[in-house]
Amino acid sequence: MDQRIKKLTISALCLALAYILPFITGQIPEIGSMLLPMHIPVILCGFICGWPYGLLVGFIAPITRSLTLCMPPLFPQAIAMAFELATYGFMAGILYDKLKKTKANIYVALIIAMIVGRIVWGIVMMVLMGINGGVFTFSAFMAGALTDAIPGIILQIILIPLLVMFIRRK
Repeated sequence: MDQRIKKLTISALCLALAYILPFITGQIPEIGSMLLPMHIPVILCGFICGWPYGLLVGFIAPITRSLTLCMPPLFPQAIAMAFELATYGFMAGILYDKLKKTKANIYVALIIAMIVGRIVWGIVMMVLMGINGGVFTFSAFMAGALTDAIPGIILQIILIPLLVMFIRRK
């Protein structure tokens, strides 16, 4: 099969998973949204298909979900998430491509992507809130980027490297 078609197919699957997974995790009211269900397929797309696909799937997923389901709300959440997830897909893909394909480097690429993506989210939220006449404080950034996201961060650090290693073995 043509590599481009294979990457497009996997990207479409990742986009579909990013759309559907929040329905599943939403059934766990206490931590459902804290599991960051849209992040996992986007980051996997970057690792598996490369940065252009990860970036595009990451940007499209929250916007599409917002426009069709109003979740997350378009402004400012879905717009900020679009830049955040695009950054995850881009960084995971480009770093994994540039680094040697070792287990340790999967973690390196993942952690750097997670940090840079959260910084981008914070910057975009600050800009969007400023446009709207609001304020995005450092404590709001820390709550959204770290404190509220701890279950999802743990899940990503455990699950994504295992999935990448499993998929790359085949």
